Amino acid sequence: MIVYKINDLELAADIFLQFVQQVWPGNYDLQKTQQALHRTSNITAYDNDKLIGCLRILSDGYFFGTITELLVLPNYQGQGIGSHLLQLAKEHTPTMLYFGAQPGVEKFYEKNGCRKSLQSYEIAKSNND
Repeated sequence: MIVYKINDLELAADIFLQFVQQVWPGNYDLQKTQQALHRTSNITAYDNDKLIGCLRILSDGYFFGTITELLVLPNYQGQGIGSHLLQLAKEHTPTMLYFGAQPGVEKFYEKNGCRKSLQSYEIAKSNND
């Protein structure tokens, strides 16, 4: 049975990183990840004790909010978990949410009632910082 948690304050960086490595492999710092998790509202999905999905919201609580990522383990994709996480975000966010979509997943967001909005841009951090 899949259990969803709104604002999962117990989400630990080591568990989150084990999960993320299966979706977005990379070299992540444990301490910086824990700090990042404390700055976001985390909506999670668990299959028993296994983290299988996570949507993170960064918000000022009034003017602006953004979905930093919506991730579901590959073996659990296509089962409605991402859609449910997105619905929970809509129900529990204090602000309008803006976010970028990875190329190829636009139809998923449109199917879930999201409207195309502003063009997205990025400012890359230089490696010197």
